[in-house]
Amino acid sequence: MTVGAGPGDGAGTGSAAGSGGGVLAVDSGGSGLRAVLGTAERGALGRRSSPVPVRTGARGIDPDHLMAQLTPLVRALSVETGVCRPATAVVGAAGLGTLGDALRAELPGALAREFGVRTTALAADAVTAYVGALGPRPGAVVAAGTGLIAIGTDLTAWQRADGWGHLLGDCGSGAWIGRAGLDAALRAYDGRPGGSAALLARAEERFGPMPGLPGQLYPRPDRPAVLASFAPEVAACAREDPVAAGVLRDAARHMAGSAAAVCPAGGAPRIALTGGLFGMGAPLLVPLEEELARLLPHAVRVPAEGDPLDGAVRIAVGLATGALTLPSDGILFSVVNPA
Repeated sequence: MTVGAGPGDGAGTGSAAGSGGGVLAVDSGGSGLRAVLGTAERGALGRRSSPVPVRTGARGIDPDHLMAQLTPLVRALSVETGVCRPATAVVGAAGLGTLGDALRAELPGALAREFGVRTTALAADAVTAYVGALGPRPGAVVAAGTGLIAIGTDLTAWQRADGWGHLLGDCGSGAWIGRAGLDAALRAYDGRPGGSAALLARAEERFGPMPGLPGQLYPRPDRPAVLASFAPEVAACAREDPVAAGVLRDAARHMAGSAAAVCPAGGAPRIALTGGLFGMGAPLLVPLEEELARLLPHAVRVPAEGDPLDGAVRIAVGLATGALTLPSDGILFSVVNPA
């Protein structure tokens, strides 16, 4: 995929209204919905967001709720940019791989009816994170926040590792680090081996007496986010506390192992890290860089070029211009032209 217009912000009216290359890019995640409207020639012309996440239910990701969130954003962007009927849309959605059946079945038709979209690409948020970070190059990306997934490609197929949620995986994620830190706090409270007095003090300061912690955590529908909220406390203790430092070393090993599972074996693939978890800085990044160098000596570490919404814009421009070279697999990334 060669993209002529980058995923930058801007403002545009007039000529964009008559363009046949209108593009819509969407990022749907746990913190809400973000949308970009622009053209294939000029890239992103305006951005809007909603803080309300798209619901999931018995059918998985709810396409009706996504459209209810998206429609007012696109209407406002049409007025702002002059792009009235985007021909191409790309929707990157968290959970698409496991919860995306209804979205794949219904969203392309809904976008066609509501906005006149002729071609829709549906992508897992890991794919848009990859393209935002690396563009159309072979390599691997570790996307880490509350959860964690690694995704890689040699440009003929996608490979993913982890991303199974906080109960079954997401090893090394914010939720995983927070849970491990609270485990160490509870061990110290009980007097069991492996405890950390420093993490116990942080946990009691944040959550109150430890006997009340299960009642605060287990009934919550946002348990992963609550667990992840303790991850910065683990990082803050890591410089002085060997248990906290060990949690981050273990997290780094998990991340690097996931990256190694998806990274192309040949050539000089690139590796990038994206997501809020890496804002922890040196306590996590130093052991992670060591593990990546050990497991993937042939790969080249590079900074992420952009975020998942930037990736959705890049895909939309590539799709609109016929320059898209990303592999399609029907689950993580697919292109639909509704009748």
